[in-house]
Amino acid sequence: MLLFWLRYCKKTLPKLDVCKNFDNTKIKPVLPDDAPIAVVLFAGGGGIEAGMVQAGIRPVIAVEFDPSKPELSRAIAKTHHRNFREYGCRIIQLTVQEVAQSGFLGFPRRPDYLHASPVCANFSQAHTAKAGKGGETNDDLTAAIAVAEAIRQLQPRVFTLENVPHYQNSQSFSIILSDLELEGYSFDYSVVNMADFGLPQARRRLVLVASRGFHVALPSSATPCGWYEAIAHLIPTMADSHLLPKQQQALEKFLAGNVPTPLLIQRVGGRSQSKYKPGHLPCNTILRSHFTDHKGCNRSKFADIWLPDGTVKSLSIQGAAILQGFPSWYEFPPETATAGSIIGYSVPPSFATQLFASVQSILKAAIV
Repeated sequence: MLLFWLRYCKKTLPKLDVCKNFDNTKIKPVLPDDAPIAVVLFAGGGGIEAGMVQAGIRPVIAVEFDPSKPELSRAIAKTHHRNFREYGCRIIQLTVQEVAQSGFLGFPRRPDYLHASPVCANFSQAHTAKAGKGGETNDDLTAAIAVAEAIRQLQPRVFTLENVPHYQNSQSFSIILSDLELEGYSFDYSVVNMADFGLPQARRRLVLVASRGFHVALPSSATPCGWYEAIAHLIPTMADSHLLPKQQQALEKFLAGNVPTPLLIQRVGGRSQSKYKPGHLPCNTILRSHFTDHKGCNRSKFADIWLPDGTVKSLSIQGAAILQGFPSWYEFPPETATAGSIIGYSVPPSFATQLFASVQSILKAAIV
């Protein structure tokens, strides 16, 4: 069924040229009063909501609170409110578990969309690789139970979920799948590389889409995009920088066997993958840890751009946001740690736009 709908989408839906069209306007979409509505759990700064808005969907409630990082979570929620208040979106600063205990009081019943991106730290490859770290916790299980309760209570037309690939092997994911089956939803899920959907970043994520009474699936792939094409127009405005010794070593290693070309070179990380990426390729996965040190404080620099003429520029938050698929109208806070956390945590809005535009097209066809 998944392959059938992928072929269907590829034939019937227009391709979205993410690199050239998604980030070129600061004008926020205007939604009609009768736009489809959505509820978002574990909202973060609103990456999924930005994609929804671009697809013509109105987020009306977003739940965002991480008790393990309360100050950061409050700062992220503040940014969410600033970006989506004009759409009537109410940000609830409670845990999803707490909202579930209240019976989702004040939430719309039978919304068009319900989305969840449960906290993924215990399932991420970076976390589980650390000695003594990793493993499903009680918080993970209670979060999944709360998501399942949201599905039962709210009865959305479409339910979507995004997480790291290892989440598919968890008991938490099994809890959610079991509830979807009990409630009569059909679903498809797959681990996808966002680069295959036009994002100028290699980012593998588990994506699930579920519905009842009709079939929906993942969208078709988009035109591949390298990081340089996506942000070339911004590079002249970025601050000058210089390469660290390890970055210089990575550059010399590349130049020893390749023709000079723009390189995006990480200042941190890069242990399990190449520290640099040529301009025609998507960049490495953007992580929250790139923007903060071990104490959670701002990093003044997190990646550099080397150009063949020897120029070195420091990748800006604006550039990182575009590489993560954010539209230019999204307003980031001035603090690097907060802005970087929003970017690193978010579902890429450009992918969300394609996902929800695809589902909307199928819904309209089903009505006809």
